[in-house]
Amino acid sequence: MLRFILGFILFIHGLIHLMGFAKAFKYAEISQLSLPIPRPAGTLWLLSAALFVFAAGLFLFKKESWWMVGLPAIALSQLLIFRYWQDAKFGTIANLMAGLLVLFSWATWSWNARMMRERQAFLTPVAQTAEKLTADMLAGLPPIVQKWIERSNSIGKPRVQAVHLHQTGRMRTTPTGKWMPVQAEQFFTVGKPGFFWTADVQAAPFIRLVGRDKYENSKGFMLIKALALVPVADAQGPATDQGAMLRYLAETIWFPSAALQPYIRWEAVDSLSAKATMRYGDVEASGIFTFTPDGDWHSFEALRYYDRKEGPSLEKWYIEADPGGFREFEDIRIPARSAVTWKLPSGDFNWYQLEITELKFNRPAP
Repeated sequence: MLRFILGFILFIHGLIHLMGFAKAFKYAEISQLSLPIPRPAGTLWLLSAALFVFAAGLFLFKKESWWMVGLPAIALSQLLIFRYWQDAKFGTIANLMAGLLVLFSWATWSWNARMMRERQAFLTPVAQTAEKLTADMLAGLPPIVQKWIERSNSIGKPRVQAVHLHQTGRMRTTPTGKWMPVQAEQFFTVGKPGFFWTADVQAAPFIRLVGRDKYENSKGFMLIKALALVPVADAQGPATDQGAMLRYLAETIWFPSAALQPYIRWEAVDSLSAKATMRYGDVEASGIFTFTPDGDWHSFEALRYYDRKEGPSLEKWYIEADPGGFREFEDIRIPARSAVTWKLPSGDFNWYQLEITELKFNRPAP
């Protein structure tokens, strides 16, 4: 509805410019325009009207590049308004509104273009054939980890080299904060471990947050912008590296064959849990995976850096599966719904609840 209203305003604003064209070519007497308008100027009023109408159409049809038409429309319109300020000065208000819309649209377009470039640089080609996982390959893993991989239906399937998934969910920034809906897309590479996650968060009726979380070459990078324009967070460094590695390790629950990668070492803790230690590059992180007696993944727990004003501190990071949220994607059974919680000294902070809606293995990058 908001898009329709804004598009309609752009359209009407464009039609108003036809008044200058009509006066210049004497198609109508326009009493609101007292100054004479020569035909060359009238042609410019017509051009501005056409640009606004065209921009409004592109905007209504959700074409991200509509701002490329809207920007020259505003520039030409404002030049004409300055020339005929006495009669047309109030058009500046509409141009300011349109300018803000162009600015935010350009920011979104620029963000998406940047994410596309970064994603293409991150992704690596996927081999046409992949080695199939056999039961013999599980030898040496803790029994409960073997049971989990078997329970996931990964035996006899090609070992996962790459993952592409979509998430939906909700998050909040404080323990008592408002839940905000989230749409996210994520890519994983396995041989060279990494992920590329982008998210769109509806923070308020007219406020969107966009974010990118990346783990590449054993380094972590997080970037969040309000309205795709104003930086809210831009994190990197040792604490971010450790957190990104832990996130990758925890999210192998969605592609269990990654448990056999040489950069992950497993140790049995008890009959239902095992410690996984991941080392890649010069970074190492570890956490405890817990499973149900049937072999389904139940939870992951680790010490991860939690951002505070006075500096990051190691706190307990806990992810738990929704028992009723298991699904099969391409015949692989995974926990499609889970919740992420910080277990802080002040109490539990459940900040993210997610559901995987689509997942593909070993597909070429789109």
